Amino acid sequence: MHYFTEHKWIQFAALFAVFFVLVMAIDPATGGNFWRLQETSFWLLPDVVNDGLKFLIDDWWVVETYDAELDLTEESTMMKEFTRGLSGVLLFSINLIRELLLGGVKTVVAFTSWDFISEHEWARIPALPWPAVAAGTFLLGHYLGGRNLAILAGTSTIYIAVFGQWTPAMQTLSFVLVTVPLSVFLGLTLGVIAFKNKTFESILAPLLNVAQSMPHFSYLIPVVVFFGIGDHAGAVSTIIFATPPMIRLTILGLKKVSPEVLEAGMMSGCNPRQLMFRVLIPTARHDILIGVNQVIMQCLAMAVIASFIGAKGLGYDLLVSLNMLKIGQALELGVSIVLIAVVLDKLSLAWANKQVDYFANLPFHLRNKYSLTFLGILIFTSVIAYVASMFFPDKANYLYFIHESQGLTTEKFWDFIVDWIITNTYHSVQSFNFFMTTSILMPMKEAYLSMPVAATLLLVAGTGYIVGGLRSALVVTAFIAFIALTPWWDRALITAYMTTFAVIISVIIGCSVGILCSRSPRATKVILLVCDTLQTFPSFVYLIPVIMLFGVSDLSVLIAVIVYATIPATRYTVEGLSKVPQTLQDAGSMSGVNRTQRLLKIELPLAFPHIMLGINQTVIFSLFMVIIGAFIGTDDLGQLIMLSLSEANGMGQGIVLGLCVAFIGLAVDHLIHTWAEQRKKVLGVA
Repeated sequence: MHYFTEHKWIQFAALFAVFFVLVMAIDPATGGNFWRLQETSFWLLPDVVNDGLKFLIDDWWVVETYDAELDLTEESTMMKEFTRGLSGVLLFSINLIRELLLGGVKTVVAFTSWDFISEHEWARIPALPWPAVAAGTFLLGHYLGGRNLAILAGTSTIYIAVFGQWTPAMQTLSFVLVTVPLSVFLGLTLGVIAFKNKTFESILAPLLNVAQSMPHFSYLIPVVVFFGIGDHAGAVSTIIFATPPMIRLTILGLKKVSPEVLEAGMMSGCNPRQLMFRVLIPTARHDILIGVNQVIMQCLAMAVIASFIGAKGLGYDLLVSLNMLKIGQALELGVSIVLIAVVLDKLSLAWANKQVDYFANLPFHLRNKYSLTFLGILIFTSVIAYVASMFFPDKANYLYFIHESQGLTTEKFWDFIVDWIITNTYHSVQSFNFFMTTSILMPMKEAYLSMPVAATLLLVAGTGYIVGGLRSALVVTAFIAFIALTPWWDRALITAYMTTFAVIISVIIGCSVGILCSRSPRATKVILLVCDTLQTFPSFVYLIPVIMLFGVSDLSVLIAVIVYATIPATRYTVEGLSKVPQTLQDAGSMSGVNRTQRLLKIELPLAFPHIMLGINQTVIFSLFMVIIGAFIGTDDLGQLIMLSLSEANGMGQGIVLGLCVAFIGLAVDHLIHTWAEQRKKVLGVA
């Protein structure tokens, strides 16, 4: 018995033996609740959520409102008035920035009327000339990161303009420029409150865990009900989605401030407010700015998903192109999205890493040379563009923007490539698709669907107990039991099968590539650069090439998931092996071990906790991407979440489905984190 309790692999072997016995013993026809839990009052939870939210919208806190246009007093609710007011502020802000970039009259109309606009042709906001914006991004890149970043930012902006994607790109950028500051402000505020109040932090922590495990689409459903559809609704869902990482990194940064710095501030006579804003936040600047970087990337990723509820921009155009199977056009739009993502990522990281010179005493023109240069370029290009419009009023002014129909395009080239690939590889691809589907995916899917509820809960509880004791067993069992109590157990098993397959392949590829690249400093640098670049791509972009090659199937989704989820497995493997102390590696070499023995006996065991965190991220990435893959056809939880978007009473169902997906991710996250922490303690690296 002592040997059994000391060796976890024997415990896992016994657990799996019992699990397989139960799978064989429980008959689907006669198994009853041991096979699938029968309908209970818990199935009414979506309806309860739906009724509660409807009461909140339609019946809670009834107030009287006055409509000045109709000269009527009518009844409304405080929730409707709040959402209406917030929607108006967000929509006005988005339109204001959008018209500053592209020109327009809506902002002027908000303060005057359409009659005023028709009577005064000059009453409109002029567009910013795109050469001025390109020059501005070049100058900003040079200020933050030097010549290379300036070239990347400038050429990316020129590409977007010349290829006729300027209007949708600026619509997306205006969306991001509104949601990012609001998310940063909200995240910073909540992070500071949580840092100062441990009770609030303990309440906030599980909410953040659930929020960061919920699939993107689940955020859209309640937002549509409360705010309708349009840019404002997309902005609300984006802010909710992007705020959690800012909160976490704010708390992390403030906690990392050394006690000596804190004591120095207190000894200088700072009051609590001065201590926070003059000492703690400036000292935690790097972590907070990394949080800003994460917010920017989350907002851009969500801006694409928000196109499902009417948010304008590149994401909306990409969605339309994919629906019409215009792959060449979708690729062009995808490239524009990727360029914006990469540029914003590099600019925000450069801002986070830029050292502030607090002792510089430069004259005004040198201190503000970049701003003055941009101002001069803006005035010059605006005058030229305005004069061109005056002399050629009937001609398109290419200094403001280049219309899609007049810009350069590679659409026909990509369509030709797609046609060529389909024509020349059709039989090979279809054979591979048939083999994978019939020989691997379908048997694996059937195996998962043959798992009884009782056996699955026993497996989950046993795994939790072996890994982390009774507490872990109770936590992970509660997560999975919640799913078992819903009507969607089979759908959850399909989600689990697809995620499992993708994680296995992603971990094999990612860890193998990471181990090989970690052998060389140059290869390490290259692969980390590749991972950084690929990780900036919005997840939706990964669907484009797989649709080109494999059409609409489970295999298409899984290939996109594998490509997307391999990134964290590769990155964390490289970083984990790079962090192994050189002294331990030298000690191993001096003991006579060869490189393979050193890797297997020293480096991998020490890097194991870090690699496990990468595998955890791989699971979360796979789960998110599987749900997004419902767009091109799957029959998992993601499909039901997407259907909930179009159903009149789908709000409660969508939220509960999102919780089911989140609980799968949280169960795996809890097990991996517990295991990784145990290994850190054993290795003495905790």
